[in-house]
This record gives sequence, C-alpha cells and structure tokens, in this order.
Amino acid sequence: MENDEPESPDPNHDNTQSKRGNSVHKKSHLTQIEVIPCKICGDKSSGVHYGVITCEGCKGFFRRSQSSSVQYSCSRQSNCPIDRASRNRCQSCRLKKCVAQGMSRDAVKFGRMSKRQRDSLFAEVERHRQQQRLQASSVQEPQSLPAYRSSKEPREQSSHLIPPLPPAYPYSVEPELPGCPPEVHPYLECRIGEAQAQSLAYRSSHRRGFDSTRSTPEAILNMNGSEMGFHPFDPESSFFSYPTSLHIEEISASIVRSHRETTQYRPEELQALRWKVFSREEIHAYQSKSVDEMWQHCAVRLTDAVQYVVEFAKRIPGFRQLCQNDQIALLKSGSMEVVLVRMSRMFNTENNTVFFDGKFAGTELFKSLACSDLIAAVFDFAHNLCALRLTEQQMAVFTALVLINADRPCLEDRERVQKVRRDVELALSHILHRDNQESLLHKLYQRVPLLKSLCALHIEKLRWFRQLYPLTVHSLFPPLYKELFGSDTDIQTLTTH
Repeated sequence: MENDEPESPDPNHDNTQSKRGNSVHKKSHLTQIEVIPCKICGDKSSGVHYGVITCEGCKGFFRRSQSSSVQYSCSRQSNCPIDRASRNRCQSCRLKKCVAQGMSRDAVKFGRMSKRQRDSLFAEVERHRQQQRLQASSVQEPQSLPAYRSSKEPREQSSHLIPPLPPAYPYSVEPELPGCPPEVHPYLECRIGEAQAQSLAYRSSHRRGFDSTRSTPEAILNMNGSEMGFHPFDPESSFFSYPTSLHIEEISASIVRSHRETTQYRPEELQALRWKVFSREEIHAYQSKSVDEMWQHCAVRLTDAVQYVVEFAKRIPGFRQLCQNDQIALLKSGSMEVVLVRMSRMFNTENNTVFFDGKFAGTELFKSLACSDLIAAVFDFAHNLCALRLTEQQMAVFTALVLINADRPCLEDRERVQKVRRDVELALSHILHRDNQESLLHKLYQRVPLLKSLCALHIEKLRWFRQLYPLTVHSLFPPLYKELFGSDTDIQTLTTH
C-alpha cells in the first residue's frame, strides 16, 4: 500500500506550472478548474494532469504507475470503491479508474489544449459552480406534482404550485410601466435598495442553469424559483381579486417584470456580443457532427430555453390559478412557440445570425441537422419579427399572449384559461396604446399562425429523426424535450392543432 505525498513538479505533465509570460493567465484558469473535485478520488483538485482534472495524489500515483516495472492486481473483484479515504487500498482499481476517466501519458497538456477543449473544460467548471450555487440557495424541497392527466380523468382541486412573485426588478432598458400603490398588492412593496441588492446578486450569478438531463414538466413546475436562480414571489396573492381600475396596468407591469427575470440574456449583453461570430473552422466542426450528435446537441440547447419559458409561465398573473393539468397542457403545446418568439431577441438582422453556443451563427452552422427547410423557416420568422422592432415590454406581453391560448388541446377548464387570456390581451393593447403603436396589434396576431406552422414542422422533423435514431431519442435526449415533443400522443396532438 502506498501513501500519497505532495509531488514535486513534473516537467512534462504538471499543468499547474505556467510558462514565463503566461503565468498570471494560466494561474487564473487553473484556479477556476480547481473548483471541480478530483475525478478519481473526489479530493480537492490541483489542475489538469495527464488529460484529467485530478488532485496531486492521483497525479503522482498515475505517473508512478506508468513505470514498466509496476504491476497491480486486485484481491477482490476489481470493483473497489475509490474515494479520498480508500484510494490507497487498491492500486489496481485506482489505476483502472484513472484510465477509465481518460488519463494518459500522451494527453495534451493544459497549456496546449485547443480552444474547443478549453471551452469544454470551462463549461464544466461553470456547471459545477452552478450546482454549488443551487445547493446553497435551495431552502425548500419541491412538492410533488401529479402526473399529467387526460381531460377525461377526474379533476382534483389544484394546489398552489407556483413559488412567490419576485420583488420589483430595477433593471430597465426602457421607461418602466407605472406601478400602483403598495397597499394594493403587498407583494409589489419592496424598498429600492433591497431590490437593487437582490438584482445585483442575481445578475452576478450569471443566471443559474438547469439540469437538462433530469428535468420534466412536473418537476420544473414544482421547483422552487430560488433553485433556478430566480427571486421568489408570494403564492398567496390572488390575481383574480385585483381592483378593476388598476387591473390591466398591474398585469402589464407584472408580465414585463417576469419576462426580464426569466430571459437568458439581457438586451445589452446580446448587443455587446452581436459581432462575435463563429469562425470557418468552428462552423466546419459543427457541420462535421453526425446527424444524431447535432440533434442531441440542439435538443439540449432547446430544452435549456424551454425551462426559462416554464419559469416565465409560472409568473404570468393567473397562470398559477389554473389547474395543474391545464398548466402542463399549455406548456406542452405553447412553450416551443414562446422559444421561437424569444429567439428574435437574439437575432442579428444585419448578418442574419442567431446567438447559439456563445456566438452568433448563420444557417450553415446547422447543416448537419439535415433539415434545412426548418432552419430557414425559423430564421425567416425571427428576421420578420425583428422588423417590427418590438420593445422588451411589448415582447414580454406578446409571449404571454402566445402561451395562454384557450384553443390548446387537452384543457379541462377553457373558460378559466380564456379569462387569463383576455387579461393578457388587454395588457398588450394597453402597452401598444401607451406606445402609440396600436397598428402593431394586427401584425402580431398575424404571426401566431406562422408559429403554429413552425412548431408543426419541428414535430414533423422530430418524427423523421426518431424513425432513424430511436435509441438516441430514447436514451440521450433530455427528458423534458421528450415529454414535450417526443411521445406519439403529443406528436399527433400538436400536429393536428
């Protein structure tokens, strides 16, 4: 049995040593990497060693194991647990785990990694940080949500499934909608200093992410807003008891505030990145992906966007008063439409590119999806919607209007959904009237059938892909994506409405 001692610098593979002239830059990156525990034993890591993030102990162990005179054997069944406490008990299983994780004498040193390799590494760092922040901020266990039911099953009394509405959010690109006195809606009462501090804390967290591999509609609807990096709101405040005189004005303000809190990027962030485009080499790398690999990649990205839409929906006034089945029904049939509308915020009409994977991409980047007609149609829709030059406030209420549609299939209480829909329609008219742009209303309504056509085309392409790669869809697509778009019943329903 050998004990781990701190190793002297390995001139070939100790990536914690920086070359002269780049020491500060590399040390900064390595400090970020050390957020991730050792991939072998879970101890505190010290950087990338032999191609894998490891601690000093495992780095030294692997270096020693590469000697031709070293041979290890396991006295058990070659499945010994390897962690910080037990790592020295079985060298054979420890080496087996090192190799399984990808450690190699021939691995590329950190300083010579390609940009793509480094980007992938830092993406993992950010995911780990997000998980740490989620664990730190999670103060409540989500309640269970009943499974989605068909409209023929007995309806139960809906419970409060939506977390509390956030305090007034001070960020503003345009003039804020006028508010109402605090005594009208207690949840709106928030001192400016508190709101600014909460907002800065939220923005500095770079918007916590979601676990695309585990989320389902029921889980996200039930998830505490703070678990996903959003401010809480009061579940007891009653939307339907608003005073008539302030009803529409407050609905408008609430929707706008919710939109700003649940968009992935702020307008000025996108503006600053609008000329950051993919290089030819990067485009070629995407085009070189297999069809199933690119579909899986885009399914994950789409699922990320949908999860923000779910959080937005939960904050639309009146949405939480709908029965649980209707909430899920609206999200199943309308979330993709909202994603497409929101996509126009991330579209650069000057070079016909959309923000994707950290840069702006043209249609050619999505070539390996093998559905050029869908991609072209999506880009055309985004370009044409951008031509309307909607403000963020107009965009916010329009997306709410798109989602809350009493004509959606499988609704149990259409009258109640229609009530929420009417109020959102009045809110949109209120904002357009205030902006002296009433003529936009008809143009926006004209976009709704186009959205439905695009979603139907997406489902058609998904059906084609699933016939060719059923195992990819079943095993590798995010559960939320499959739940919303992937089942035979949902495909039939969505393509016939």
